[in-house]
Amino acid sequence: MRAAFYAAQGPARSVLRIGEIPTPVPGPGEVLVRLRVSGVNPSDWKSRGGSRPMSEPLVVPHSDGAGEIEAVGAGVPNTRVGERVWTWNGQWKRASGTAAQYIALPATQAVRLPDDLDFAAGACLGIPALTAMQAVRLAGAAPGTTMLVHGGAGGVGHYAIQFARARGARVLTTISGDAKAAHARLAGAEETINYRTEDVGARVAALTGGAGVDAVIDMDLAANAHLIPRVLRPHGTVVVYGTGSVEATIPGLWMMLSTITMRMFMVYELSRQDREAGLADLDRLLRGQGLIHAIGRRLPLDAIADAHEAMEKGQIMGNVVLDIP
Repeated sequence: MRAAFYAAQGPARSVLRIGEIPTPVPGPGEVLVRLRVSGVNPSDWKSRGGSRPMSEPLVVPHSDGAGEIEAVGAGVPNTRVGERVWTWNGQWKRASGTAAQYIALPATQAVRLPDDLDFAAGACLGIPALTAMQAVRLAGAAPGTTMLVHGGAGGVGHYAIQFARARGARVLTTISGDAKAAHARLAGAEETINYRTEDVGARVAALTGGAGVDAVIDMDLAANAHLIPRVLRPHGTVVVYGTGSVEATIPGLWMMLSTITMRMFMVYELSRQDREAGLADLDRLLRGQGLIHAIGRRLPLDAIADAHEAMEKGQIMGNVVLDIP
């Protein structure tokens, strides 16, 4: 099968290769998916760049993808053959991800894709949408609550705004420019705050009558922890799904005195209960046909280095996907 892969970590254009590798065979409890689209996420270029050691001598990157089940292993019903699916954790703790024509993975990690949803949208669900869903669930979004979503124009943030709004919450979000503000408003953000030109704490205070928001959904704890006392009300919640540094300094005393709850998670390591709840909630929204799946760039598999470089430089607003030949 044709695939993108790397045998050493380093810059995208230096280590990523395109070529033929053996087609996988589904083992017991697995399905073989003929991939049509592969989703690119920040964790993919970070892993390729060396954020964590390689687990195998050759790695096919990317965890997100969508396609059709072509074969099943022992214990999986043959009725699943031909099913349109999207994948999660395709390359997590495994050598072979979705930047290829085929992937074999546990049947539970291939989720039925609604018939009216295209494969490009399906390739955005495993990390961006499920991360957003878990964050919104932990944040307690509900009618009468106000959320601050950091990075509302990003892949996760754009979904988080939509999911919080679907639960009846009011959403404020930080952005870094007019185009990103418009993008976030399209998802349902009531107010946007340009963190490069505005005082985020002052704007949040003005927008909440000085009370602060009920919850913060944060994609970079190391960069944004100092804002917590200025934007969050007492007894509020901080939900963290990412950080730009190994360590982060938090306003611990203020958080303790204000009885703040901090919830941290990594989408790859959700508990079975959280995963199932998130998948069920996401499926209901997908079938409601109201979600916006923001595709910022769509490229062929052979242009994987371009995709990684663009994402690494923060040039893309929305998700990046690769069409598989």
